[in-house]
Amino acid sequence: MRRITGKTKDETLIELQSATESQTGDENGGVSSLSERATLPGHAETAKLQPNKDTVFFRDGVRRIDYVLSYVDDKDGEKKQERRREFEANLEKQGLELETEDKSDSKDQKTYFLKIHAPWEVLATYADVLKIKVPFHLSDIPHGHDVPLEWLSHPFRLPDPIMRPKPDYFTYPFDKNKTDFFLINDKDTFFPPSTRNRIVFYILARCPYYKEGRKERDKTGIKRLLSNGTYTAAFPLHDCPYWKRARNAECESERYNLYKHWARFLCFYKEQPLNLIRKYYGEKIGIYFAWLGFYTEMLFFAAVMGVICFTYGVLSYDDNRSSKEICDPDIGGSIVMCPLCDKKCPFWKLNSTCLSSWQSHLFDNEGTVFFAIFMGIWVTLFLEFWKRRQARLEYEWDLVDFEEEQQQLQIRPEFEIRCTKKRLNKITQEMEPYLPITSKCARFCLSSATVIFWISLIVACIIGVIAYRLAVHAAFASIIKDPMRKIQVVGRFITPQLATSVTASCINFVIIMILNFFYERVAVWITDMEIPKTHLEYENRLTMKMFLFQFVNYYSSCFYVAFFKGKFVGYPGDYSYMFGKWSKLRNEECDPGGCLIELTTQLVIVMAGKQLWGNIQEALLPLMRNWWSNRKGRHHPENHSSRWEQDHGLLNFSQLGLFYEYLEMVIQFGFITLFVASFPLAPLLALCNNILEIRVDSWKFTTQFRRPVASKARNIGAWQEILNAVAILSVVTNAFIMAFTSDMIPRMVFLYAYGKDASMRGYVNNSLSIYNISQIPNDNMPEEGGNWFDNTTSTCRYRDYRYPPGHAREYTHTMQFWHILAAKMAFIIIMEHVVFVVKFFVAWMIPDVPSVVKARFKRERYLIQEYLHNYEVEKVKIQMSASFMTEQPSEVSSMTDKHEVLSECLEPPS
Repeated sequence: MRRITGKTKDETLIELQSATESQTGDENGGVSSLSERATLPGHAETAKLQPNKDTVFFRDGVRRIDYVLSYVDDKDGEKKQERRREFEANLEKQGLELETEDKSDSKDQKTYFLKIHAPWEVLATYADVLKIKVPFHLSDIPHGHDVPLEWLSHPFRLPDPIMRPKPDYFTYPFDKNKTDFFLINDKDTFFPPSTRNRIVFYILARCPYYKEGRKERDKTGIKRLLSNGTYTAAFPLHDCPYWKRARNAECESERYNLYKHWARFLCFYKEQPLNLIRKYYGEKIGIYFAWLGFYTEMLFFAAVMGVICFTYGVLSYDDNRSSKEICDPDIGGSIVMCPLCDKKCPFWKLNSTCLSSWQSHLFDNEGTVFFAIFMGIWVTLFLEFWKRRQARLEYEWDLVDFEEEQQQLQIRPEFEIRCTKKRLNKITQEMEPYLPITSKCARFCLSSATVIFWISLIVACIIGVIAYRLAVHAAFASIIKDPMRKIQVVGRFITPQLATSVTASCINFVIIMILNFFYERVAVWITDMEIPKTHLEYENRLTMKMFLFQFVNYYSSCFYVAFFKGKFVGYPGDYSYMFGKWSKLRNEECDPGGCLIELTTQLVIVMAGKQLWGNIQEALLPLMRNWWSNRKGRHHPENHSSRWEQDHGLLNFSQLGLFYEYLEMVIQFGFITLFVASFPLAPLLALCNNILEIRVDSWKFTTQFRRPVASKARNIGAWQEILNAVAILSVVTNAFIMAFTSDMIPRMVFLYAYGKDASMRGYVNNSLSIYNISQIPNDNMPEEGGNWFDNTTSTCRYRDYRYPPGHAREYTHTMQFWHILAAKMAFIIIMEHVVFVVKFFVAWMIPDVPSVVKARFKRERYLIQEYLHNYEVEKVKIQMSASFMTEQPSEVSSMTDKHEVLSECLEPPS
């Protein structure tokens, strides 16, 4: 094994010892003798095994544990032992140092733990390969200027050491041949733990476990070993318990700081320590929390406007003339409405919808138009300001050139293993694996067919729910026995329409959850089958598949209620049916007050249900799983179990963990933008959910999950384009909702063109057409009491604008219908153009990258070039002066090496 013998603190010598008794060495933990460990300078006191096992160091107390693998012996042990033996031998050949904890030292007495340490030589080599940026000079660029009235924000701020855990440096990609150019004060701490575990994971993901001389390309990588059960877990260690600081002063205790200042719910009003999150978890997780925090901040303004709009609806409650007429016994009580379904539905009085008409006014009023326009502008401001925030983070976190430099280095190990054919890369002039075009097309066709099949399955389920709505409405209506003497209700406050809408929404929500459960696994399978080349490409493909499915799954029912229900009904005597007249499933009608209240009901149930179920999954289930173990081990568990055992008992954070977090928030974003005109309080619900979501996610990361491998990302990826598409679509959907789902346009046309004295008096009577009951076919008549109308009235009313019986053009659309249709189309065109003009103007006015960031970036580039130039000049001066010095014979070889280095420095690039 490779072990540190050490001579100085800044330079570690690594020597290779023969492992003739490998099995014995493994059982003894792979640690050198006590005398060897005592030779480490400054660490003689660590020669004995440390009594405290809650540590992130090897037994010598010097070498940091960068990664941990666990495994157990089982009935298939021989094959797995052979794989582990080859894999660990190859890891040692890569330069990694290993130390094994025997199963007798674990709490369950059956789990082995393999601790991995990357020495300086390995870290330096792979930091050079991965082009990891490291500091070379302290930054002299100021952070910013004092903000006026900054004291007002003090209650929301965190301590400065938490917000800025390390100074700002100028950084440059690490070069192993220029180590003296960088600020290397201590090689043991130069690379932070997040960078160390990233490098080790890079090695683990590409290390083979086949015997030397045999080329079995599929036998490569830790992921394969985890899937076949050779190892049970692989993870980097947290630096300390989350509820107390680490005992070792060399540990940063960043996990404790994150829990204290970020993960507790009582910190919900505080800013997030994004720099500390990035330092501990990596840029990819840091970007997610930055986006989620910014989205939540912007939701505050949308929520305030939504509350104002809803408040206007409440305050104007008594001014709602239409609802007063519907509820008036002399007006609504005297109007007999035609049956809403065949056979089972009776004739009914208009005032039976009194309650729903008042409820509709809360969301369907003049303020809703203003709010829909406001949200169209808000979503543009959100996206544009996020681009600016993202550009600032890219600069501060050294991500500006990341995508260009790292694209080739992010090739997935699965792609390298499964693609055996190679071709010349025209850019790098190196041979690289590739997927033939025939195989790529075949995989794409199979993937597309699978996605289309599942989307078709969703559509079929939605059609089934619609058929349920049509059938169950008749069942609810048949419950009513005496329709003429009582207001027709199921219970006291629920009409058949509302009961149908609520039950159908609940059933639709259950179907959504079931389809999600299965499709998530299918989407991962077909994306794996496509064999994407890079991690970025893999995530983008999976993102598009999942969002397309989720879009249809979550929003299709809302689209049906908003744009199809009540639009293709027909009229008494000539009704439209879902599958033709033979199906006897007559298309649904809207209430006299419109379908907006049903859209609101559908939106609230699906959106609130999804958020509630998501929070239960994210918070309660992990809490219940770990409650007993955490409760049992809360009092000094480090005295009973080691740091690696404590982390082993936590949940694994999968590679797609952030993907599902983004997906949840983007689906929510769709709810509050696409259909917000029907429910102005949707942003308020989203705001409350997101405040909880940030703390739940942070609590999970710090207390319930193992430490994830740090990874980089310069932005939120494909989600940015999805958000832009949803933002544009939201303008169209809200315009159509206000025009066709809301009753606002017909009211405005009546007020300014047909009403008397510029009032809404008589609007209800004007919006209902008349039909002669004697002309209703027997198939449409109620089963019971079909002739009751002989003693009361000979006509019934229905919601449409058609000429009455006896007119020369009876039952055809009136001129008012065409006026209203023209007004609706004009409203859609005007609203869309106004909002889009404002959107594009705002996007043009707000630059994507702040001018301050541009100036600082140019300044940093200039200084980097200057420092590099000065470094090279000084290096050449030293070498030139050394070449004229008289050397001792013993130094001839050393001088030759210097001349070689000088020639390399002066050699022009090829």
